[in-house]
Amino acid sequence: MKQGIHPQYFDDCKVSCACGNTFTTGATVPEIRVDVCQKCHPFFTGEMKYVDTLGKVEKFEKARTHAKQVSATKQKVEKERVERKRPDNLREMLDLAKKQAAS
Repeated sequence: MKQGIHPQYFDDCKVSCACGNTFTTGATVPEIRVDVCQKCHPFFTGEMKYVDTLGKVEKFEKARTHAKQVSATKQKVEKERVERKRPDNLREMLDLAKKQAAS
């Protein structure tokens, strides 16, 4: 191996989790902090809970509600466009004019 190109290796790296669990392992840094470990991860505990540290669930829900609003707006605009349809012939135009005059 070449000298001076490899990082320093720590055999006793302390890993501490947000739940309070700590253990040691080997790594290139002396201390590691993690959000989830084998003691609190839903896969290992069997509990159903969201592990969301970056707000991805809220971001997804926000995008979903925005998509519903956009869809409703598009449907409303399309309905208005169909209602504003221009008459195809002179008879339809005259009938439309009579209806508007009567109103």
